[in-house]
Amino acid sequence: MVKTVADVMTCDPIVVGLQTPLNEAIQILASKRISGLPVVDEAGKLLGIISETDLMWQEAGITPPAYIMFLDSVIYLKNPAAYERDLHKVLGQTVGEVMTKNPITISPDKPLRDAARLMNEKNVHRLPVLDSEGKVIGILTRGDIVRAMAAIA
Repeated sequence: MVKTVADVMTCDPIVVGLQTPLNEAIQILASKRISGLPVVDEAGKLLGIISETDLMWQEAGITPPAYIMFLDSVIYLKNPAAYERDLHKVLGQTVGEVMTKNPITISPDKPLRDAARLMNEKNVHRLPVLDSEGKVIGILTRGDIVRAMAAIA
């Protein structure tokens, strides 16, 4: 029998809202020993995800993009829009200011193999699991997949 996402996912994951203070989200991640949280609206619909990667900017800081001057013109060697996005992550005080928007998601009826392939191709560590209305009903992590593999072996 083919395992599905629903067979392995963590049901009813801990979620946060856009206005959740960043310190509160950090405490949840640390105390629960998890690496990411879905961000939802009042109806439970997914808005984004906040992960350890998003929070690293808070500690690491950022460096302005390299540029060269040529004939009184500034030529950026990296996209200045990326710098602006990262600057918001460094200065953010709420989950909504720091989260990753439009995360990759999956539905509960998909085969586990498809989820593993998607995580590998997109280089993500977790997939919010959404019902047909876009509400978060679970979360699937790489660890969940590895534990499922161990149960078979």
